[in-house]
Amino acid sequence: MKFLDLAKVYIRSGGGGAGCVSFRREKFIEYGGPDGGDGGRGGNVWAEAVEGLNTLIDFRYQQHFFAKSGQHGMGAQRTGASGDDIVLRVPAGTEILDEDQETVIADLTEPGTRVLLARGGNGGFGNLHFKSSTNRAPRHANPGQPGVERTIWLRLKLIADAGLVGLPNAGKSTFLAAVSNARPKIADYPFTTLHPNLGVVGVDGREFVMADIPGLIEGASEGRGLGDQFLGHVERCAVLLHLVDGTSQDVAGDARTILTELAAYSPVLAAKPRVTVLNKIDALDDDSLQAARQALQNETGGPVLMMSGVARTGVTEVLRALWSRIEPTRRKDEPEGQAPWRP
Repeated sequence: MKFLDLAKVYIRSGGGGAGCVSFRREKFIEYGGPDGGDGGRGGNVWAEAVEGLNTLIDFRYQQHFFAKSGQHGMGAQRTGASGDDIVLRVPAGTEILDEDQETVIADLTEPGTRVLLARGGNGGFGNLHFKSSTNRAPRHANPGQPGVERTIWLRLKLIADAGLVGLPNAGKSTFLAAVSNARPKIADYPFTTLHPNLGVVGVDGREFVMADIPGLIEGASEGRGLGDQFLGHVERCAVLLHLVDGTSQDVAGDARTILTELAAYSPVLAAKPRVTVLNKIDALDDDSLQAARQALQNETGGPVLMMSGVARTGVTEVLRALWSRIEPTRRKDEPEGQAPWRP
């Protein structure tokens, strides 16, 4: 299935049906009178987060969603039928943005969450509604209210606990394949990963979800390479795993590039907890390893873990470091006074 995380959609709610002007004309009823019914309500347009979806590919082939209009009122005090609603089923984690792509209408992070995007128009009153002691035979009715038409954007942000960031070929996909059942494409050329991948990772009996996004390069915030279009998928993460290629000639410069691009994309993303890891240590001798680690520590100003995703050296320590930052967010989400669920 093709991955799609941004879609433009045109929606329109249904218009209300017009009220009816009608009078009773029955053979054995001495006094007639108005009996025009009201028009039916127009259909609403909803968006609902559902399970089992992880892409917006359905909205690639259908962009227009129009709800049905209500039927007109009829004689004999008959109200028109209401129009059917339209429901846009989207993956959990979808943001709904206005046409300017900045105003957030809703953020559907939980399956089953539903939001009203466009309300259907009310049906018009029939002439029966206007009958009074001074107006015994009203000859007018209301038209129905028109529906609401708008353009919205759907943007999917994957829900994961940890996010992988780094330059192309830093070993992100290799690491994800080593610690989970995810099978991302792995090759020895840049930008092998073209779309985000998710994997469920386990350590010490605990599980969390990790997201791997395509690599960043210098100038990604200006659109170079694949740009920063996929950084939104790690905005929801509790911690970022910053992988640095230990075989690079300038590990400090590589780390600086990623930190600069994160800050250019969003100060909130740049301020997220980070675990910095020097990867591919199996290809370095002891002197080169210590020099690279020291240079990386000086650049990031924090501790640096060492790992080899291929040889699986130091992988467990990295996962434990990630879990130590994820666990407080899990506790915050648990209800007070209730013990966490354990299998």
